[in-house]
Amino acid sequence: QVQLVESGGGSVQAGGSLRLSCQASGRTFINFVGWFRQALGERREFVAYITWNAEMIDYVDAVKGRFTISRDSAKNTVYLQMSSLKPEDTAVYYCAAGYMRGVLSNASSYQYWGQGTQVTVPS
Repeated sequence: QVQLVESGGGSVQAGGSLRLSCQASGRTFINFVGWFRQALGERREFVAYITWNAEMIDYVDAVKGRFTISRDSAKNTVYLQMSSLKPEDTAVYYCAAGYMRGVLSNASSYQYWGQGTQVTVPS
């Protein structure tokens, strides 16, 4: 089993920045890590993913140029640096990890999920 723990959420004014962290522990045989978010009353949506070797990275169009995903393999940690935050970025952000390759923007490709961390950008 893999345990994922997110941290770094909070409330920030529009235009501000936050960095989310996702630390993996346990049987850390994972091939890719993704971030998803779910706003109140909305469906969970893909935000970004990174393969563990960092050869593949992708983002949803809404965050391209503002968010950066990265990983520190020595710390088993993946980061999501979020800049120029907007009120529409308000959501619970979830870290997810998987080892069976699939369509990495689909939540169904991920076997492990964190508990989520709230990000709020007041309008």
